[in-house]
Amino acid sequence: MAAPSLALLYPGDRAARERSDPAEGRFAALFEAFAEADVAAQPAIYDDDFADEVAAQLRRVDGVLVWHNPIEAGRRRDRLDALLREVADAGVFVSAHPDAILKLGTKDVLVDVSDLPFGSDAVRVDSLAELADDLPQRLQGGARVLKQWRGHSGIGVWRVEQVKASPLLKVRHAQRGSDEELLSLRELLLRLAPYFEPRHGAHMIDQAWQPRLVDGMVRAYLVQDRVAGFGHQAVNALYPAPAGQLAPAPGPRLYHPADLPQFQALKALLETEWVTLLRERVGLARAELPMLWDCDFMHGEEPGSHVLCEINVSSVSPFPPSAIPLLVGAVKARLSA
Repeated sequence: MAAPSLALLYPGDRAARERSDPAEGRFAALFEAFAEADVAAQPAIYDDDFADEVAAQLRRVDGVLVWHNPIEAGRRRDRLDALLREVADAGVFVSAHPDAILKLGTKDVLVDVSDLPFGSDAVRVDSLAELADDLPQRLQGGARVLKQWRGHSGIGVWRVEQVKASPLLKVRHAQRGSDEELLSLRELLLRLAPYFEPRHGAHMIDQAWQPRLVDGMVRAYLVQDRVAGFGHQAVNALYPAPAGQLAPAPGPRLYHPADLPQFQALKALLETEWVTLLRERVGLARAELPMLWDCDFMHGEEPGSHVLCEINVSSVSPFPPSAIPLLVGAVKARLSA
């Protein structure tokens, strides 16, 4: 019986595609692990400029794992998503499938799960006028975080807080290198207007600020419904600035295996309850869960509680080395079924 064939798709230019060197870049260890497991893995370097060429390549393999952000080099992934749907319909296993990304990997999921044990106060805002009407009242209850529908790397995520005894707002963008600013509501609305355009999803999500963000962010890496490792970032993009000082730069994310003692309670909750609750709420069967995805959690105000910040599905990289054996085993089992 022939070894199952697999493509690892990730963005690159024509020169990178011509080389198609598995040892070049961030997935070298993963290619090695697939080879050791007798899975014939090959690079599928992607760009819209040679999308048809990539599509022909994907039709010749049994499956494809995809790493591609919602926006790469200023381009949305619409052409790629259409391509992936086409090859999936032709019988190629695709992970993450674009439909699964839309159910899990946008900020809409925060509203979908707001009443679940890991949810929080989160609402959908469908227009600038609605934001102008409702945000001032919500700010009376504390700071809010406004998030564009779909993005990455903190782009389009804004912390907003009312200045005491002032009409001004303290505003900070989560994109790396951003500083806190004082803006009027009108100025804030002008900043956020592009996110309400159809090409950006035509809406935003408004989530309550979580004060315990100062205790760090925990990222749980999953292979389907099993926790494969953790990442912990003590200082993240919206870490508050000490009085009279600039906010500290985000620190590194430290990677840990799934058996790290301090996160065993979270691991148990995810594997026995939360992933099932999540997928049932958004309408995904277990078999439709991504092969590799992650959930970012903030510490909740109740001891031992966690609040979902976002789910990453489109391009989960880097990831803990501990995720590789579980990922390789799950992919091989799926391709061999």
